[in-house]
Amino acid sequence: MSTDFDSHDLVTVAVSAADAKKADDIVAIDLVGISDVCDAVVICTGANARLADSVVDEVEERIRAAFGLSPISIEGRADGRWILMDYGTVIVHVFSPEARDYYRIEHLWGDAPRFELALED
Repeated sequence: MSTDFDSHDLVTVAVSAADAKKADDIVAIDLVGISDVCDAVVICTGANARLADSVVDEVEERIRAAFGLSPISIEGRADGRWILMDYGTVIVHVFSPEARDYYRIEHLWGDAPRFELALED
């Protein structure tokens, strides 16, 4: 467990966890200096509610193991269409394909820099 980390470290672990559980279309957006709400967002898609739930569990487990952090809150888990995990400086969004297509939240920050992601093939 590390006590010396920043939002980039949280993003790296969240992205790795989502990728390990086969989330689709993973995007991580750097919002430092752009948003007053958080430093970064991770957005991904779970093909179905069970997969989305699995992604949330994996993100939660890996961030807790790496940094000793639990999310401030998790919203939307009951229906699985849009699950939001709030880690303060980093917000993780796990969408169903339909909700991701409908809300398209990554377009809110179209000009914001994206994190380079090291995803498994």
